[in-house]
Parts: sequence; structure tokens; C-alpha cells
Amino acid sequence: MRKWNFSAGPAAIPEEVLSEAQAELLEWKDSGMSIMEMSHRSSEYKSLANKARQDLIDLLNIPNNYQVLFLQGGATLQFSMIPMNFADQKIADYLLTGTWSKKAINEASKITAVNIAASSEACNFTEAPSQENFDESEDAAYFHYVANETIQGIALHQPPKSKSPLIADMSSVVLSEPIDVSKFSMIYAGAQKNIGPAGLTVCIIKQELLDTAHTDLPAMLQYSEHANADSMLNTPPTFAWYMSGKVFAWLKSLGGLEAIAKINNTKAKTLYEYIDQSDLYFNPVSKDNRSKMNIPFILNNSDLDVEFLQASYNAGLLNLKGHRSVGGMRASIYNAIPQDAVDALISFMEEFESKHR
Repeated sequence: MRKWNFSAGPAAIPEEVLSEAQAELLEWKDSGMSIMEMSHRSSEYKSLANKARQDLIDLLNIPNNYQVLFLQGGATLQFSMIPMNFADQKIADYLLTGTWSKKAINEASKITAVNIAASSEACNFTEAPSQENFDESEDAAYFHYVANETIQGIALHQPPKSKSPLIADMSSVVLSEPIDVSKFSMIYAGAQKNIGPAGLTVCIIKQELLDTAHTDLPAMLQYSEHANADSMLNTPPTFAWYMSGKVFAWLKSLGGLEAIAKINNTKAKTLYEYIDQSDLYFNPVSKDNRSKMNIPFILNNSDLDVEFLQASYNAGLLNLKGHRSVGGMRASIYNAIPQDAVDALISFMEEFESKHR
């Protein structure tokens, strides 16, 4: 029996999508084979891949002057590929807001000079730095930030304003609400939160930025090579691409990103309101920077953590343990998590609190 999965990633996938994939697992349409057995060079697979790409373009309203790439290596590989391709011996500006932006900075520092334009590390990443405190470089190659820090539960709900090309890691918020892609020179996202199974990474790159990319790198590390090969420079993660296409179609059937944003806003509002009125649980993040996707909460009595996790597991609520670096609990409520799951979590939290007053 399936239970409510609050994992930060790999995360829940819509049940409708899983059911469709289950029905097609042995044979995709009338091809005589599973999608996992099919050549990525075949006309059948190319048709499927192109539809998935177009559905993503439709959902995000991506302008024509952007390349949409389906790659491997996760968002973590982009931490290195971005400076390799675009730093061009210039300094790169980074916003430090949590664990993932720190990892991006560490990787970029191995390749180019990095300027931390602003940081919220001093407040233990409980809020995002204010725009007026940014110290940008005069001629930065780009300005990089993480739109949503999954571990700390910090989100920047509006993109920073920068005079440099803006690059965003949107792994945990892409497709959760409408965004204006034209404000960005590059958006990238690992799939395993709101897109599909682990193994796929989506990169949306403005052609103007792509035209500046280095061409003296190994082919697999060049965004332009992947663009020229239509994301098939080598064998792509075919099953993950197929599954992601089903998620895109599912989102379109719901009414697109405007519709899913309303659902996500209600889920987050419901859970935060309960946590804020509770005497047992609290959320440490500034209200202006609270993530709608990853909601950390701490028990006032940490001695109850083990009991909470065991009892929640027994109640069919999975993967609520917070990241080991911050402790506490965390409920990740991506697109595939319905309101019923959030209501079940709140009901359990209420019952647990009533037993430990």
C-alpha cells in the first residue's frame, strides 16, 4: 500500500504518471518493446523526446531564443560546467544562502575567481540577504543563486536584480509556479523533485549566453555541443526523459503552472499556519523567505525526535527526518504531494502534540 512520501529527493511522482508508466512498461504503444529498450536514435523515441521538450517549453513559456537541454550529471555537475563554460577568466558573483549555494561556490572556486556578493551564513541561513546589501563585481561573468535551498527551507521568491547574466539553480522549485524565463540567462534543475526520476537534468540557456561558451573543453562538458546534438551527444537518460514528459503532460492537464501554484500555495499556507500556532513545533525561517516546497520544523523538545519519526512512519508518513546537517524534521511538499497528504501530516502532528503537552 502506497503511503505519503515527503522525501526531499528523489521525491514523489504523481500516481497517475506511475500508473501510465506501469501500463506501458512491457511495451510502449505498438513498438514491440519497452521504452527502456528503445534506441534514442529511433523515430519513435525522438518523437516522444520532442513532445516532452515542447510541453516543457509550453509550461514555462520559454522564449524562442533559449536552448532547452536534457542532460545527465545532476545539478551538481552544473556547479562545475557553468564556470567552465562561462567564466572566461572573469570573476563570478555568487549569492550564499544555504548548503547548495555553498557547494556551488566551492566547485566554482576550483575553476575561477568567485566573489560572494552577499551571504546569510551569519544568521545560520534563516533568511536570504537583502538586495541592498549585495556587493557585486564590476564586470562579473555571471551572477549565480539558488532559488530554493532544500535543506534550510530558504527561498528567494523573486529573482535578484543583477547587472550580470543571471543564472539560477531551480532544482526544487521549477514547475511549481510560473516564472519569467526572460529574466534569466540560464536556469538549471535536477529532475528528482518536480520533474521526474533522478538521472535527468534540465538546462534552459539563453542563446546569447551560449554563444559566449568556451569551445576548448571536452565535448561532454560543452553546453554548445549538447545543444548542437539536440541533447543526444551520447545516450541520454531515456527512461527519465520519458517519465518527465509524462509529468509535463500531467501538469498541462491540471491547467499548467498557474493551477499548480494555487495548489502549492494552499498546501504550504496550511502547514505553516499549523506550525506557527503550535506549542511543540516551530519553523526558524524568516516568513519572507519561507520555501513553499521544503518546510523544516523543529520540535521544542529534541528528545522527542526519535519517537516522532517512528510514530509518523507507523502512520504512513515517510521521510520526515530533517537533513543531517540541520536536524529536526522536514516535509517536502512538491507538486506530486496532494493536499490530502498535508492534511494527514497536520492531523498526525496535532495528535502527537496532544500526547506531549
